[in-house]
Amino acid sequence: MQKNRLYGLLISAGLSGRMGKFKPLLEYDNKSFVQNITEKLCSICDRAIIVTGFNSEQIENDLSKNLSKANLQKVKFVLNENYKAGMFTSLKTGLLHCTDSDWVLYHFVDQPTLPLEFYNDFVNQIDQNYDWIQPAMDKRKGHPVLFGRKVIEKILEAPDNLDLREVTRNGINKKFRQCNFYEIFDDIDNIEDYKNLAKPDSE
Repeated sequence: MQKNRLYGLLISAGLSGRMGKFKPLLEYDNKSFVQNITEKLCSICDRAIIVTGFNSEQIENDLSKNLSKANLQKVKFVLNENYKAGMFTSLKTGLLHCTDSDWVLYHFVDQPTLPLEFYNDFVNQIDQNYDWIQPAMDKRKGHPVLFGRKVIEKILEAPDNLDLREVTRNGINKKFRQCNFYEIFDDIDNIEDYKNLAKPDSE
């Protein structure tokens, strides 16, 4: 059976306005958020598409300096010049470079704490009977999300003023993977969220 081609898509384009500091370069476990996530995406994906916007050069410099040569060869930087119009435009910009993939792992930049164990289990849930796979815990849905070609096409055809929820509300067969990783709910929007971020190996 032919292996599914999987791309990681990391959105790292926003202003980090509520944070007050540039979120992608905040540190967790002695690495920037964007490095933490990119390394894990590279370990399970055929390619890692990093969508930048605000401070794009800082992100490219950080990854170019700190990623291994093997991982860097998997990375493609994509600039969304229209990033101020919202995250959906960054998603569409990144997906333009994923049209040869079978599945996309759509990831936010403020989830650096998810362990590699999560990703290994999650990508094993890929199932051609579904278009969308999302982690869940205690009846709550989390992130990141896996989606297939049907979803990719729908997003690329949608106008920029919609959002992902609207585009995938109908006609998409979704699977919710129950897991025990509370990190799927990470949403680091401000300094207090960052201060409360779980430390590595803490209980």
